[in-house]
Amino acid sequence: MPVTSAGLLVYRLVVSASGGSSALEVLIAHMGGPFWQRKDAGAWTIPKGEYDPAEESPLQAARREFREELGIDPPDGPVVELGSFAASRKTISVFAIEDTGLDISRPVFGEFELEWPPRSGRTVSFPEVDRVEWMQPAVAAEKLTASQRPVIAALAAALGAHGVS
Repeated sequence: MPVTSAGLLVYRLVVSASGGSSALEVLIAHMGGPFWQRKDAGAWTIPKGEYDPAEESPLQAARREFREELGIDPPDGPVVELGSFAASRKTISVFAIEDTGLDISRPVFGEFELEWPPRSGRTVSFPEVDRVEWMQPAVAAEKLTASQRPVIAALAAALGAHGVS
């Protein structure tokens, strides 16, 4: 059975100090745990996780995973489906939603357990993600895992279709 995952890409338009132009930013998270600790490029992700399609819809799962990984309720409002993307042995359904004033200053990250160090018999808890940041799409595309980079182009295309650039 294929593994299904769903994620939520939150975006915002930041108006320049002069009030003239606006810039698009996306919210992405740095993966937690010892493997990702000293990595940056390719070590970021959209908040996402696995789900059982018999128990919840991809959008329900994306909203739940956002809350579980960041400890923050996702924004309310219209959601844009960006599509499904292949990532190793899973398919990720991704949705976008505009920020309505998220406070990311005090996230409470979900945790997972891992035997660490390997073959030590000792189980340690690590955060699923260890930080979350707003980034311009070009920067985010460099930092996201390779399989998630197309999500940024899909967001740009979707926003362009809705008259947002």
